[in-house]
Amino acid sequence: MAAYLDLLQQYSQTALAHVPEPAQAYLRNPLTQKALGVVLALGLLRSINKSLSQWTLNNWTSSPRWNPSRELILLTGGCSGIGKQVMEDLSKTGVRVIILDITSPTFTLPTNVTFYKADITSSANIAEVAKTIRDKHGDPTVLVNNAGVGHDGTILDEPESKIRQTFEVNTISHFLMVKEFLPAMIRENHGHVVTIASMASFVALGEMADYCCSKASALAFHESLRQELKSWYNAPGVRTSVVHPMWVRTPMIKLLTDHESHFRQPIMTVEFVAGAIVKQILSQNSGQVILPPSQSAASLVRAMPTWMQEGVRSIASGSLRKLREVQKKEGL
Repeated sequence: MAAYLDLLQQYSQTALAHVPEPAQAYLRNPLTQKALGVVLALGLLRSINKSLSQWTLNNWTSSPRWNPSRELILLTGGCSGIGKQVMEDLSKTGVRVIILDITSPTFTLPTNVTFYKADITSSANIAEVAKTIRDKHGDPTVLVNNAGVGHDGTILDEPESKIRQTFEVNTISHFLMVKEFLPAMIRENHGHVVTIASMASFVALGEMADYCCSKASALAFHESLRQELKSWYNAPGVRTSVVHPMWVRTPMIKLLTDHESHFRQPIMTVEFVAGAIVKQILSQNSGQVILPPSQSAASLVRAMPTWMQEGVRSIASGSLRKLREVQKKEGL
């Protein structure tokens, strides 16, 4: 270690000699050196923390190299929005992809993509489609629970039918899909379950109670699934990932995109979000992906003091409330 420190000091002195004289004086200042030391220490801690998290989430096992010929990806909600872009990006890698959706595609599917119409809120329908998939393609090795719905309206105003649909698609379908397709992954100790949650998993907003609750449930589902795979089924090779997008430019947030000039929060493209999801799948690592990464502090909201939590929620809800007021003024 002493030899390493001497080498580092020697390198630093050599590099410093090539810096202009005024800058050398600044860098030799004790306060500047302390500040640089703190920055380097924080960077080192961040790197160590990232590595520990990665190894822990992967159960201290290394991931095999991605082999598209070995994998079969099953993606729900693949005919529109984020799911469609994920399907297109994955198809370009040469891997076989199966998409399940309640509506048929209105576009030509790539040659390595197959579509099956399915109601993922019905265990009987899932079982029927699953038999066809196994007979024609084999067992899926990657399950992407992407399908999702969202409705606006206060708790008192939103119809019961929409509330129930939100939970059935955004939460209960995850249970049903995993019940059907996880056993084969456990048997082979190989696979990946990807849960598409939301930034709403961390911060609940007004007029989005059912959506926020369903996405918080999706996060809890992901966390419980990890524990069961590790401690109940002894399947450390089955990976689990959860993705938390913020606002994404899809028909689901038409209220926002129609009045974007009045909305001050970042809205991402489906290409950006799909790219991050595909990257996570191809890595074959477990993980938690927050999008955009600059908003990762949102995951810490519930660790904040109550008054700070309420401030964050009020700011975010206030943006939606202002949009609603704009709608009323425009007579929409």
